[in-house]
Amino acid sequence: MVELRGVRHRYDGRLVLNLDHFAVPAGAMLAVVGHNGSGKSTLLRLLALLEAPTEGEVLWDGAPLPRRAPPALRRRVTLVEQRPILLRGSVLENLGFGLRVRGLRRTEVTRQVETVAEQFGLTPLLERRRHELSDGEVQRVAVARALAVRPDLLLLDEPASSADRAAAGALYRALATERTERPLAICIASHQLEDAYRWADDIRALAEGRLSPVTPENLFRVDLRAGAGDTKHARVGAIDIAVATDRTGPVVLAVPPTDIFVSREPLPSSARNVFPGRVTRIAAQRPGGGVVHVTADVGVELVAIVTAEAARDLALAPDAPVVFSFKASAVRVF
Repeated sequence: MVELRGVRHRYDGRLVLNLDHFAVPAGAMLAVVGHNGSGKSTLLRLLALLEAPTEGEVLWDGAPLPRRAPPALRRRVTLVEQRPILLRGSVLENLGFGLRVRGLRRTEVTRQVETVAEQFGLTPLLERRRHELSDGEVQRVAVARALAVRPDLLLLDEPASSADRAAAGALYRALATERTERPLAICIASHQLEDAYRWADDIRALAEGRLSPVTPENLFRVDLRAGAGDTKHARVGAIDIAVATDRTGPVVLAVPPTDIFVSREPLPSSARNVFPGRVTRIAAQRPGGGVVHVTADVGVELVAIVTAEAARDLALAPDAPVVFSFKASAVRVF
């Protein structure tokens, strides 16, 4: 559907996004995860056709776009920012605004507003105004307003950051229902990793404006100390991580969750990094996926990925003892 090729984007001369290729296919449910300042919001603005990249090109269905995209195409994309602004008036008026602007008849506006309000549990709130809503309700209204105009691509920046767990779950279920009823691509920028694993079909991570080889559970900004040979040590939280690299100074370390070996006791191994700790969280990656994300406090919070069978065999559960091991060569540096 929409692609970025060879994109370099700068603000005041500072490079904030550096992507050789990034695409959101038609019908995708994609999550972009990363720390604050990693470039997620900038990426969404480029995908929303609100800004043109400093360098590179944007394509829609394979065709390059001019620097200012045609209005008809921009109407096919809707971005809901992290702190959305509601218009003056009631929730009912907000939900119908985009439809009225598009010239729909009153009966059609009413029908679509009623449908989206029911989907998002907003029917009891239709007469309320902005000052009568919680931050989580404002986010829900903004997402519903965006869906009411039936875009082909919906972009959401931290859509559940102000919602409790129940409200976040209801939001993502409503989005999933919408996708079963019509073709819709959704791209969500979020630091809620558990939500990304549970609801997205495709997860991509950003770090320092670049695509990262791993998701950001195990991304750390560090200062690598000089040392003899190619093995360096970096202090992360309460532990020292051994890294096989010839680089020194400020870097970002990435420990792929799939490269962490999980056991209940230390095992004979050539791994330079062996850290005992306790499990803090267990999360399955989508129902029936057979993959489990194990979060443990080993002096710093690390996440490992194991099979559901391995998790059962190890009797992994919150507060259970665990040992995380990985080789110095498994740690990526960029």
